[in-house]
Amino acid sequence: MARITFHMTSEDGLKRMSDDIIEGLNDLIDQAIANTYPPKKKVKKKKGEEGPDQFVEVPEEGKTYLRLNRDDIEDITIGFNTAMHHILLGLNPEFVGMAPFPPVIHHSMDIKARDLGVKINPSSYLFVLPNEAGFVGADNVGVLIAEEPYKHEENQLIIDIGTNGELVLGNRHKLISSSCATGPALEGAQLSFGMRAAPGAIERIEIDPETREVNYKVIGRDAWRKFSEPKEMKAKGICGSGILDVLAELYRSGVITKSGVFNKKGLKDCSRFRINPDNRQPEFVLAWAEESSIDKDIVISQKDVRQIQLAKGALYAGCKLMVKRMGLEKVDKVKIAGAFGTHVDRTKALIMGLFPDCEIDMIQSVGNAAGDGCRAALLNVKKRVEANWCSRNVEYIELTVEPTFQQDFMEAMQLPHMKDEFPHLRGIVPDEILDQ
Repeated sequence: MARITFHMTSEDGLKRMSDDIIEGLNDLIDQAIANTYPPKKKVKKKKGEEGPDQFVEVPEEGKTYLRLNRDDIEDITIGFNTAMHHILLGLNPEFVGMAPFPPVIHHSMDIKARDLGVKINPSSYLFVLPNEAGFVGADNVGVLIAEEPYKHEENQLIIDIGTNGELVLGNRHKLISSSCATGPALEGAQLSFGMRAAPGAIERIEIDPETREVNYKVIGRDAWRKFSEPKEMKAKGICGSGILDVLAELYRSGVITKSGVFNKKGLKDCSRFRINPDNRQPEFVLAWAEESSIDKDIVISQKDVRQIQLAKGALYAGCKLMVKRMGLEKVDKVKIAGAFGTHVDRTKALIMGLFPDCEIDMIQSVGNAAGDGCRAALLNVKKRVEANWCSRNVEYIELTVEPTFQQDFMEAMQLPHMKDEFPHLRGIVPDEILDQ
């Protein structure tokens, strides 16, 4: 929406953004090409020697290098969300941001790469996957052709987690899709110490239900906190997989109640719980300043908890409405896709109520399925035909106009839910917490 607004308020906004995307694509192509050559090492200069730095190749023993160049790249497949799709192609995205959010085109496109300014073989084409709807784009089509729910009898629920949560439900008889505005909270934005998945980001969290001590793991270090010295952790913030962990752990350990409020009575003797003197917000310390590389405590505040609840509530409400629309009581399989789908702990996703109750073994993490779909379409022309079929045959549902959406969303804010039962969490979450 910010990009669409920029286009509408800037005279040359669309062209500037399109040029930026193409520049980014060309940079990625150059990086991919560079990876087909041996790594280079800087030659040490002799004393007093001047001139430009010299580099020599240092090939790994037994490894073959393809040594490609731009002309060797013969085909590209790309799958954007609808707004980015329009911006890349220079299509007016204004109406994608206005109800009923129609895309300019739905079908796939084959475009000469040179016509877009993509610097590969001049005769090569760029295949653009088709869109489903305004808020369900070609990236979701990539998920579909990778996971192929339309070839199976079992009803699959596929959740692609990002700034928008894109949902697909169905089997070979019928498929429906929808989008729910999870916001960027699950990706680290809008949180006090949220960050992208980079070295120093907390990616796994455990909280002892008795002592309320926190054990965590950061990206770039194999050892968990309890096996390390404080100064070795160098924590900077918390990323997507850690955000999913933290809400589940706060709830399971009794730090927060079912409604998401900090359990002040149960935390009165806990050194990690405090009221921030600057903003008067309750907060819980995940990593002390001595364990961080930013010289301050890394905390999760009441406001942060609310942001995560909003995101998870939107996803749950979307899943529940789609299950009702299909006339089902339960789904046969849940697949979690997205940039951090590989890193999601399925048990903790169920504890926080990211989707309706089901058997743990039914939940699968399928990683970057949109990327897998693009690779499938790149290597298999039949998949491109399937992609067009998917975009035409998946029924898109606008969740916000469903009569019970507001009520379902409000109930889904609680952990794991205000009313719905979660019998598969018995033995995983203490009964006194689950029965609040």
